[in-house]
Amino acid sequence: MSRDQELKERWSLVVEKLSNQFADGETLDLDAIIYLIGVQELGQLDRKFKKDHKLDLMHIAICKLLTPYGYYEFDFVDKDGWPHYKVKEQLPSLKAGEQSVLMKEAIVNYFIETEYIQ
Repeated sequence: MSRDQELKERWSLVVEKLSNQFADGETLDLDAIIYLIGVQELGQLDRKFKKDHKLDLMHIAICKLLTPYGYYEFDFVDKDGWPHYKVKEQLPSLKAGEQSVLMKEAIVNYFIETEYIQ
């Protein structure tokens, strides 16, 4: 199976499982999945978040997801429990489609690592 096909199948599995678990079967989009990862990484699962915190949560997720690629490095957790990352390398200029593929690959790898999927 080609790498692209394998990514496509694993991405579909992630979307299906998360949509069933968190959205009553409504299909979650990429941003919603990134948000869920941010909530998971923060570890404050019972909390309601304001709009500005939702963007912060997505930032946490993106940093976590791109750490294995060498773009970010975990730095510290602040007094409120929020993780902080530092930039190790600037992201290259990517077209929208390339960004999407990178994020989907990073998300799939995250859920393989956390054993949510195989």
